[in-house]
Amino acid sequence: FHLDNDTGAPVPEQWNFSRVGDIRVLGRYQLRSENQQTHSLSFYGLNFGLKLPTGSRDVVNADGERAERTLQPGTGTTDLLLGAYYSRFLPNSNASWFVQGLLQSPLNSREDYRPGRRVSLDLGYRYEVTDQLGLMVQLNALHRSKDSGLQAEPDDTGGEFLFISPGISYAITKSFQVYGFVQKPIYQHVNGVQLTAAWSAVAGVSTRF
Repeated sequence: FHLDNDTGAPVPEQWNFSRVGDIRVLGRYQLRSENQQTHSLSFYGLNFGLKLPTGSRDVVNADGERAERTLQPGTGTTDLLLGAYYSRFLPNSNASWFVQGLLQSPLNSREDYRPGRRVSLDLGYRYEVTDQLGLMVQLNALHRSKDSGLQAEPDDTGGEFLFISPGISYAITKSFQVYGFVQKPIYQHVNGVQLTAAWSAVAGVSTRF
């Protein structure tokens, strides 16, 4: 819900929808390093993939008014995903920690709209309760640049965010696992006026070849 002031007087507008957004396909190339003196095991490597334009971008409300492009479930663009990570198992324990960074950069624009570039940095801790069940907590920092294009609203897009994200993972097999997080903002600074979430949830699956 918000007020549209384009006509000179405030006009109330609202949307209520639940749609699947853009899907991210992310691959990981991993290398292993073992220190015999400290009995520690480390992994490092690259993350790479694409964000695909699978989400809707033509959602309308009961009055037939199309939501702004920043509110749509999908951007309509294909984005490059590229990053690196490092993780380390703590000696003589079932715990590990990791750090990773990821760049998401649009490769094209769609209908005079190009979303801003995203740079994220994650720091996490994981505890293996059993061979299959893992508990996790993360700090997630995100910088988002302003959108561009005739259908964009640069003055009301972009910002910096910091989240805390407790989560859980379960290994169905040795090479296939499911996971989920609840993400709560600690700090948010946005440009102009924007809608932000009080909390969000993330779920996914991963497999190893």
